[in-house]
Amino acid sequence: MIPPRPASGGRAPDDKTLPAPDPAQVQVIRTYGPGRFLISDREWRSPVLVTPRSTTAWNVTRAEDLSLESLAALKMDPAPAEILVLGCGARAIFVPPNLRAALKAAGLALEVVDTGSACRIYNVLLAESRRVAAALIPL
Repeated sequence: MIPPRPASGGRAPDDKTLPAPDPAQVQVIRTYGPGRFLISDREWRSPVLVTPRSTTAWNVTRAEDLSLESLAALKMDPAPAEILVLGCGARAIFVPPNLRAALKAAGLALEVVDTGSACRIYNVLLAESRRVAAALIPL
């Protein structure tokens, strides 16, 4: 039997590997663990707001304290996010309908998950060139 020929780029035609963004060009969440994140080449030991262009310390320590005001920095980005992935720590929380509605009115779709899932979702959406941001509370 003749093995399948690699597609362009040297990969087999059934290879499902996603394109990996260059951490020198965009903010990629490389690792996360108890009390820390490695985003591109910088370690963070606090909650953070991550966009493709920048990572900043975030002054929210509990997901229940999420508000429009706590996310105001996201509006400063020249290409504002359309999807916000909220990493709540060890487990997701319930976000009140009025806050969800306010975020939607501000142009943000909200995905609420545990922090590990938020890191993975952010990276996948980033690789798809989506306008994504992550608000992450460490485990």
